[in-house]
Amino acid sequence: MISALAFDLDDTLYDELDYCRSGFSAVSSIIGAMPSAPASERVREVLWDVFTGGNRTRTFNEALDRLGIACDDRLIRGLITAYRNHSPELTLPHDSREVLEQLRGQYGLALLTDGFLPAQQLKVRALGIEDYFECIVYTEELGREFWKPSPVGFEKILEQMQAKAENAVYVADNPAKDFIAPNKFGCGTIRLVRPNRIHTEAVERHEGAAQHVIRRITDLPPLLARL
Repeated sequence: MISALAFDLDDTLYDELDYCRSGFSAVSSIIGAMPSAPASERVREVLWDVFTGGNRTRTFNEALDRLGIACDDRLIRGLITAYRNHSPELTLPHDSREVLEQLRGQYGLALLTDGFLPAQQLKVRALGIEDYFECIVYTEELGREFWKPSPVGFEKILEQMQAKAENAVYVADNPAKDFIAPNKFGCGTIRLVRPNRIHTEAVERHEGAAQHVIRRITDLPPLLARL
């Protein structure tokens, strides 16, 4: 019998692309205010073009190069910090809120998410979802070495929820890292494949395959009822 239901955050409860847009908007305002820089709207367009074109690791470097703006490591670090520390403009999708409202009356809910602080905390605050969860574990608070696929975050969830692994389910999106530890523990695992997800190229490791796959979060309650 399922007693604890844990969720991933990014590309599970909302589209992470929305956060990226918000972050690029914040950064474009900074770049646009620099001497001889183009308007922030143009900067935002270039940032988005670079990012959606596949450059996810040196987005700012390539964008500045395209814009003809000289940069050094100090500037890049400053832009990265601004991106991670900005207060994002996010709205929880209606279907996600509807499902959380329904499920919190049936299961103990938890949130387990990787990512840099305070970025993850600011996302949760902007989405307005704190009250849905009995516990929230940010793996960054445990230490970068405990990001998924480390089992430590899952162990903490089970401990705080006072749940056995066989009575817990994890809902997430990325088969490259999300399901490896809960599969080993004997937890149930459900992959939600959102159409606008970022990690379309995620390489699924054999031990990381989810036990079930859904394509809409509204498919979750009836699936849980059958498990």
